[in-house]
Amino acid sequence: MDFKDEMLTKQKVVNDYLMKCMEIKCSPQIILDSMKYSLFAGGKRIRPILAISICEALNGEVKDVLPFAASLEMIHTYSLIHDDLPAMDNDKYRRGKLTNHMVYGESIAILAGDGLLNYAFENIFDFLTINPCKKNISAAGVIAKAAGVSGMIGGQVIDIQSKDKKIDEKTLHDMHRLKTGEMIKASCLTGAIIAEANNSMDIVEEYGSNLGIAFQIVDDILDYTGDEKDLGKTIGKDKKSDKPTFISMYGVEKSRELAALYTEKAAKNAKIIDKKGFLLELT
Repeated sequence: MDFKDEMLTKQKVVNDYLMKCMEIKCSPQIILDSMKYSLFAGGKRIRPILAISICEALNGEVKDVLPFAASLEMIHTYSLIHDDLPAMDNDKYRRGKLTNHMVYGESIAILAGDGLLNYAFENIFDFLTINPCKKNISAAGVIAKAAGVSGMIGGQVIDIQSKDKKIDEKTLHDMHRLKTGEMIKASCLTGAIIAEANNSMDIVEEYGSNLGIAFQIVDDILDYTGDEKDLGKTIGKDKKSDKPTFISMYGVEKSRELAALYTEKAAKNAKIIDKKGFLLELT
């Protein structure tokens, strides 16, 4: 199976599981509709596929990591809903569609994000009730920490407080490590934890860290140079809102060099983790 086919297969596995998760009855129905609107609005499912791929590469079972992988995507989607809100980035489009608050209103969008975050952990704890083993508890803890004030939320706070300010390199790297990198690293570590690959934890963590930085630098470059139709979202907002980015700190060419550097580091890690090569292609 080539990379494209394997990617589509893994996306289907994740999407099918998410569809099953969302077969819940909820009153009023609008909150569930809002949650589903963003959860199934597209997206490559990178975070859950990282968890699944690393678990498989380290001889784990997909069925054991899938509940955690799905919850990672729910958490990611909640963060996008909240990122797009008027109080945050005030974006009208995401993945080529109107953002959640543009369709359902700001109040429902906030609650939809809250709903996805809570349901992510409800899904994990439902699985833990049936399978209360140490590795599952450990994976749940890694995800919770990465999504919280020591991870994504903490990075978002730095981002908000840094608008219209000149920050130093350390603050910029800390902001993106927390805001973007921690959830990507957690996705990778989750796969290794569920596979019980204790001897591979360091290289998986290094891979997640390098990939997270590369991912954010590329995102900053695309916001500056990308095409709105291709990306499916508004571009140039970072510059307009005077947000600190790798572009504002280093310029386009230096940022491209840094992206290539961290991608190369991640690629070296991927070759060690996954001998079949899927992870390298994903990187």
